[in-house]
Amino acid sequence: MTTTVQNLKTEFGKVGVLFGGRSAEREVSLMSGKGVLAALQGKGVDAHAFDPAERSLAELAAEKFDRVFIALHGSYGEDGTLQGALEQLGIPYTGPGVMASSIAMDKVMTKRICLSQGVPTPKFSVLDAKHTTSDQLQAVASEFGMPLMLKAPHEGSTIGIAKVEAADGMQAGFDLCAKYDEVVLVEQFIKGRELTVPVIGSGRNARALPIVEIRAPQGNYDYEHKYFSNDTQYLCPAPLDDVFTKRIQALAVSAFNAIGCVGWSRVDFMVRASDNEPFLLEINTSPGMTSHSLVPMSAKVAGTDYEDLCVEILRSAKTEFKPSHKV
Repeated sequence: MTTTVQNLKTEFGKVGVLFGGRSAEREVSLMSGKGVLAALQGKGVDAHAFDPAERSLAELAAEKFDRVFIALHGSYGEDGTLQGALEQLGIPYTGPGVMASSIAMDKVMTKRICLSQGVPTPKFSVLDAKHTTSDQLQAVASEFGMPLMLKAPHEGSTIGIAKVEAADGMQAGFDLCAKYDEVVLVEQFIKGRELTVPVIGSGRNARALPIVEIRAPQGNYDYEHKYFSNDTQYLCPAPLDDVFTKRIQALAVSAFNAIGCVGWSRVDFMVRASDNEPFLLEINTSPGMTSHSLVPMSAKVAGTDYEDLCVEILRSAKTEFKPSHKV
């Protein structure tokens, strides 16, 4: 065992990597978690897999983890519920806390808070998933114009999202999103460039990593193109001039801090082609860590490989409290 390995074992103790879970993003989480687990073990960390869909919170407490790396995506892992349970158990964890995780999981609340802090987002409206009539859908279509976006605001990984090209497609798009949520977010479609910015740290020490530009076939960055296809192009650092790069990175850090993120997150933007104006889409507080994921890609350009990135994120785990190790 090398000195470095021994130091990491001493620093972190017994580590749980939480992945899988019960959300619609389970498949992606399994890929992220396996990558993180292998990376941490490769660095000599005493890391162990834990799937909350298969094991209880009592079992989690019984494992007596000194800290955990959250590689869960979506509900019951990224939305503040698990973070609250971990705080009750006294187990330090990676990523934002209860409030920030809950806010970021809600695209509507994220928009409202970021707008209040001067971070622009596309025009939007919120519809009841069960009680919206066809006449109301057509009224919204007239108000926003075509195309527009419909989204389940509490899902991620492009799950529960529909681009509606014409008014006669509103009902089908709405029904798709309504399967996943109690409300449906209607969002102005921004035609232009898609950018994403990983942010690491907290408060005044939060820093933006290199920007990634995403160029998907026909602009369709769906679930398949995000995680499995090799057709999507990723440009990192994004081909932007220095002034605009700094502007986008500053907006990303502002949004990160506005909702109280700490540790790490990823902030997604669209840049409108007509006037080069940026609009925030969402904040991901437990970003993907798969072979196609964007945070590792950006970190690599900044000089940090996948294994070292996992260690840095693990090191950032909230540790203001000590593990209770009580069941």
